[in-house]
Amino acid sequence: MQREKLKSRLGFILLSAGCAIGIGNIWRFPYVVGNNGGGIFVLFYLVFLLIMGVPLLSMEYAIGRASGKSVICAYDELTPDKKFWNIHGKIALLGNYVLMIFYSSVSGWMGYYFFQYLTGGFENLSTEQVSSRFSDLLADPVTMMICMLIMVAGGFLICSIGLQKGVEAITKYMMLILLGLIVVLAVHSMTLPGGTEGIKFYLYPDLNKIQDVGLLSVLVAAMNQAFFTLSIGIGAMLIFGSYMDKGKSLLGESITVAGLDTFVAVMAGLIIFPACFAYGVNPDSGPSLVFITLPNVFSNMTGGRIWGTLFFLFMTFASLSTLIAVFENIMACCMDYFHWSRKKSALINFFLVAVCSMPCVLGFNLWSSFQPLGEGSTVLDLEDFIVSNLILPIGSIFILLYCVLKSGWGYQNYLKEVNRGDGLKMTENKWILRYFHFIVPVLIVFLVIYGIAAVFV
Repeated sequence: MQREKLKSRLGFILLSAGCAIGIGNIWRFPYVVGNNGGGIFVLFYLVFLLIMGVPLLSMEYAIGRASGKSVICAYDELTPDKKFWNIHGKIALLGNYVLMIFYSSVSGWMGYYFFQYLTGGFENLSTEQVSSRFSDLLADPVTMMICMLIMVAGGFLICSIGLQKGVEAITKYMMLILLGLIVVLAVHSMTLPGGTEGIKFYLYPDLNKIQDVGLLSVLVAAMNQAFFTLSIGIGAMLIFGSYMDKGKSLLGESITVAGLDTFVAVMAGLIIFPACFAYGVNPDSGPSLVFITLPNVFSNMTGGRIWGTLFFLFMTFASLSTLIAVFENIMACCMDYFHWSRKKSALINFFLVAVCSMPCVLGFNLWSSFQPLGEGSTVLDLEDFIVSNLILPIGSIFILLYCVLKSGWGYQNYLKEVNRGDGLKMTENKWILRYFHFIVPVLIVFLVIYGIAAVFV
C-alpha cells in the first residue's frame, strides 16, 4: 500500500511543532529561564539546541523519510540485515504508550479548566477557593476520568479521519490559532501596569543569579531543556519524516521546527511573568503555576474570565496537538506492523490508552498511598520519569549511533538523506563526525545519570 503523504510543507512544520510544543514549554521553560540568569540562559539554551537538538531531530526525520515507515519498521526497511537496531522500534513504541497514559490526564486538566473559565466557574472565587479547585479536581477520580476520556477520544477521532483530512487539516488550524493566542496573551501581559519588572526578571541577563546557582548547573539546565524540548527518541518526529516529500533538506526543516518550539516557550514566559509581577503573585513552575498561580492572577485581572478562557484554550490546544501527533505515531506503528486499517488502529488504541491511563488518574486519589519515587510522588511522576529520564535519552542514543556508525545505517546514508532537497545542508566534515561519534553520546549519557541522580540521590 502506498505511503500517505502530507499535503503541504506548512502542515509538516505545524504538525512537528505541535508534537514538540507541549505543556513543559509553558509550565517549565519560563521558570527555568527566570531562575538561571535570564537572557544568558536563553543564549546557552540556543547554543545547545543548535549543536544537539537540531542534529538529532534531523536524524530522526532522515530515518523516517528514507524508510517511509514508522519507528517500529524503519530499521528493518533501511538495514534488514542488521537486526540489533530493531530493538529501538519496540522501546520507542513503549515510550509512546507510557507518555500518553499520563499526558492524557494532564490534557484532561487543561480541558476542564478551559470549560470552567468559559462557563464562569472561576468568577468571584477567593485565593483559597482557586487553590482548592485544583486539589478538588485531583481528588475526584470520576471527573478526572471523564476529562481524560474526552481528550483521548478527541485525539483518536481526529487521527481516524485520515492523515490529510484529519491530522494535518485540524492540527494546522489549531496550531495557527494557538500561535495567534499566544501573541495576544503576551501583548496583553506585557502592557499590564508593573509588567515590565516581570520582563526584566525573565529575560534580563543576570550574572548574580548565575553565581548563586552555579555556572555548571545553568549549563546543565540549558542542555537538558534543549535536549528534551523536541521529544526526540521515541519516533514521534520520525513518523512525520515518513510522510514528507523530498523537496526540502531536513536540516533546514529541523531548525524551523526547533525555532517555532522555542518561540512558543519564550512567549509563554512573556505571558506568565509580567502578569505575576503586575499583581504581586510569586511565579512558580509545574502544575501549581498553571492551575493555582495563574488562575489567581486572572481573578485579580480586569476581564479575567476572558483572559483565563483564552489562556486555557491555548493550553488545551498545546496539549491536544501533542496527543494527536503521538497518537498518529502509535497508530502508524500498528498499521505498519499489524497491517491494520486506520480506523481499526484508532479504535483498538483508544481502548488501550484509556484503560492504561487509569492508574495515573487513580494515583491522585484512590491509589495516592502508592508513592513510587518517594514521599509525595504519584504514578504520574513514575511514568514521567520512565519516559523523560530513560526512554527518550536511550532512544536518542540509538538514533544518533544508527546514523553515524558503519554497523548501523551509516553517516554517508544519513548525509545523503538529510541533504536531499532545497535548503541548508549538513557539511561532510571529519570533526563533525567525531563530535557525533564521541561527544554527543557522552553528553546524553551524562544527562541520563544526572536525571536519575536528581530523583534518587
